[in-house]
Amino acid sequence: MSAKTYEVRTYGCQMNVHDSERLSGLLEDAGYVRAPEGTGEGEADIVVFNTCAVRENADNRLYGNLGRLAPIKARRPGMQIAVGGCLAQKDRDTIVKKAPWVDVVFGTHNIGSLPVLLERARVQEEAQVEIAEALEAFPSTLPTRRESAYAAWVSISVGCNNTCTFCIVPALRGKEKDRRPGDILAEVEALVAEGVTEITLLGQNVNAYGSDIGDREAFSKLLRACGSVAGLERVRFTSPHPRDFTDDVITAMAETANVMPQLHMPLQSGSDTVLKAMRRSYRQERYLGIIEKVRTAMPDAAISTDIIVGFPGETDEDFEQTLHVVREARFAQAFTFQYSKRPGTPAAEMDGQVPKAVVQERYERLVALQEEISWEENKKQVGRTLEVLVAEGEGRKDDATRRLSGRAPDSRLVHFARPEEVRPGDVVTVDITYAAPHHLLAEGQARGVRRTRAGDAWERRNAAEEKKPAGVMLGLPTVGAPPPVPAPAAGCGCD
Repeated sequence: MSAKTYEVRTYGCQMNVHDSERLSGLLEDAGYVRAPEGTGEGEADIVVFNTCAVRENADNRLYGNLGRLAPIKARRPGMQIAVGGCLAQKDRDTIVKKAPWVDVVFGTHNIGSLPVLLERARVQEEAQVEIAEALEAFPSTLPTRRESAYAAWVSISVGCNNTCTFCIVPALRGKEKDRRPGDILAEVEALVAEGVTEITLLGQNVNAYGSDIGDREAFSKLLRACGSVAGLERVRFTSPHPRDFTDDVITAMAETANVMPQLHMPLQSGSDTVLKAMRRSYRQERYLGIIEKVRTAMPDAAISTDIIVGFPGETDEDFEQTLHVVREARFAQAFTFQYSKRPGTPAAEMDGQVPKAVVQERYERLVALQEEISWEENKKQVGRTLEVLVAEGEGRKDDATRRLSGRAPDSRLVHFARPEEVRPGDVVTVDITYAAPHHLLAEGQARGVRRTRAGDAWERRNAAEEKKPAGVMLGLPTVGAPPPVPAPAAGCGCD
């Protein structure tokens, strides 16, 4: 008998992406098999929505997707639909009222319950809603079906203790809870033993790590500890909060060889007035001071950020302060977002909501400025020789151009001429010949190719996938993750 197939649809930040890896691992551990690539709408036996609640239209997006599945599910009695993540935590009972064909609703704190809830819904023939109010066990203990063989997310904390007025995440993810350093390092070492060469330490407010365990220098100690893991070539982290970005972290980054010269640090606004209204506990001078210290310690560091345009009460003068910080900081990349109301946040009820036309005009000016700066900063890379970790699926035009793509140590995206016998996870040494605002190009022949254990792991996994018969469960190695990206998805505002 063929195993039932599943599909997980993910929205939101890296925490959601990593949670979806766990949901996939749980389902495969329970005997389900991932639906083959190219499976049509509603053809999987189980469809799981891992939702985000930080955008104004998040619920409309969910119910639109659920609505499209309703007639399909009516024709397929055995099909099941589950909704989890932040929106499920927030709306709980509302979901099954609006979409009674949903079988399971589960929250951010009890993703491990999904297989049991699916089975209970099948047997009892009624929707199961289970929302835990607090974390029951750290989710890294759950089975994980990671998405690639060479780079992995490693969660070091969940939850957030901040009270930013634009963000609902602390209410949905709860207070910060830290993992024990020994448990984190054990996971890192296990991943490296399986072939992973790059990890990204992940937390809602990653550099606040230690507040739950009473050690203010715990994060810098963790970075240094990762530096002693043999075979671990690249360490990144996302996303830090300027409030907690202390000098010991900068020193640890500079002195730990495998911690990459890359930093994503959300600015949100350059105006002290707006930062105060946002309840961001730093000001412009403090932020630029951190940038200066990072660049002094690591001159080649690439720094990226998040910026919100049009926060309630933002004046033209406030916006000019944001442009000033962008010019001073010279970000390699900025993820810029027009403010939109997050239902349930204090900012949604504030006076001084900025007209859409004004927000749009400011947004376009900011994007144009940052494009100019990104291009100028990337042009400085022309002529440099870089080691690039070969990625899978990073270059959308790779097949047409006969190139491959990957990330430099500072996380810049590099497209390069395809060498012989190279695999995702291997490392190529290339000379940069051209720069665009969002990528670099190496047009000549690679100086060298280093075959790695990560490439070996990718090759083994690829071979296993090709041999797997359709609809038959195959145990997959717990290795890899999506190649780390330099910033949170969708400007989640949780950092």
